[in-house]
Amino acid sequence: MYYLLLLVHVIVCVFLIIVVLLQSGKAADLAGAFGGMGSQTAFGPRGSATLLSKATTISAILFMVTSLSLSIMATRNAGLGSTVLDSGTKSAPAKSAPSKTTVPIPGQPAQSAPAAPIKSVPVQPQSVPVSPGNTINVPIPAAPPPAPAKK
Repeated sequence: MYYLLLLVHVIVCVFLIIVVLLQSGKAADLAGAFGGMGSQTAFGPRGSATLLSKATTISAILFMVTSLSLSIMATRNAGLGSTVLDSGTKSAPAKSAPSKTTVPIPGQPAQSAPAAPIKSVPVQPQSVPVSPGNTINVPIPAAPPPAPAKK
């Protein structure tokens, strides 16, 4: 049904283009170029409807109807089908115990040897006021441990 309506829509589009291009303008003469219309109407004198103007009206109506019908049919079928989330497993993620996150101490030079351990400090979440009555938790590194005294 969709493809049949799409074919009708394309035929109506081509027919509408041809009919519009075959029509002559209402003010195509020299007097129309300088504002000398034959009447005081806004868009020029209104004559009797010709076969081309009736065909234009009918094809424009058919164009609107087929456009709306195609868009409705496309949105009805848009929600159907499977997604990546549907094909995945339905198990819940395993909850693990919260671990302490460590960050490197600023100011320490980077170690070139990969075997050397990196000193880190635990991160403690602290509440920071954002607006009156609202706070957010921001991870702030704890104070570094005191350096051992050299003798």
